Amino acid sequence: MKIFRYGLAAFVLLLSVCTAQTPQGYHLTKKILIGREGGWDYLSVDAAARRLYVSRGDHVVVVNIDSNTVAGEISKTDGVHGIAVASEFGHGFTSNGRTSTVTMFDLKTLGVIKEIPVGKRPDAIIYDPASKNIFTFNGGSDDATAVNAGSGIVTGTVALGGRPESAAADGQGHVYVNLEDKSEIALQR
Repeated sequence: MKIFRYGLAAFVLLLSVCTAQTPQGYHLTKKILIGREGGWDYLSVDAAARRLYVSRGDHVVVVNIDSNTVAGEISKTDGVHGIAVASEFGHGFTSNGRTSTVTMFDLKTLGVIKEIPVGKRPDAIIYDPASKNIFTFNGGSDDATAVNAGSGIVTGTVALGGRPESAAADGQGHVYVNLEDKSEIALQR
């Protein structure tokens, strides 16, 4: 994978364009109580399955977004930050910062399939449909780990040269990640 760095200016420009097009009139319509203790981090929506995944420290709460009720939980996610969904394989994945692992789970049953070692302290996690890989962005080792979404096998690691925080895939094989300590955006292919 090649890495290219772009200045923060590109991100600010994109943010300015998005902000200018934001519709007005958002308001709170309902609160969903999900209980139990635990910190919060990323939320992830599986639009096809109509589920919201909420990271809660050592577990993930799964919410049915049609009924706004808790549909279940995913365990073995110590220090969970994010959740990625690879619907075409029937698998979901969590980034577990305290154990430097990814938990691979079944999207239908929410049962754990296996735990996969990745770089140190994975934070953000995304699915790239073009490469069929899950990518973790590891804040403790300043790198990204690619995991095959079908098999759960690590396919590679790329050094990022800075501490990754969040990322996005464009569906064409490009993955963008912000390096929070460098004020840069890295591009992986």
